Amino acid sequence: MSDDVKIEGESLFRRPGFLVRRLHQIYVAIYLKECERFGTTPVQTSVMQVLRMKPGLDQAALAAEIGMDRTTTSNVLTRLEKRGVVRREESPKDRRLRLAFLTPEGAAMLAEMQTALDAAHTRLIAPLPAAERAQFIRHLSLLVESNNGMGRTVLRNL
Repeated sequence: MSDDVKIEGESLFRRPGFLVRRLHQIYVAIYLKECERFGTTPVQTSVMQVLRMKPGLDQAALAAEIGMDRTTTSNVLTRLEKRGVVRREESPKDRRLRLAFLTPEGAAMLAEMQTALDAAHTRLIAPLPAAERAQFIRHLSLLVESNNGMGRTVLRNL
């Protein structure tokens, strides 16, 4: 019987959806341990990383960059703005839009966080044999890219 044939009574604990959700929970726990001193969440860090690469995005464009809904993105930006790591300003082209930028303090914090972020990612995949880690990331990327349109939000740049 091939591996892609569903076995009757297949265990919940071997289903991809369950495993992906559980792996995410584990990653968040690892992230929080490694990045505790920064007081950030993985989503906040994603927002900061995108703003470092693409300063001046509006809320909708930023949400599309990381595959989040606009409301959640707005809430994250508000929290980061209160911390002084992000600033928002009115768009000179459209006064309804507010553009987001990483502050110098935010850029410094993100640079300081890099070692902790790398450690979190390394810890997550450390149980895999070294030769299989890149393949695992390729497989995850393929699953995300192939199913991107199925989510509540679409990740823009795949």
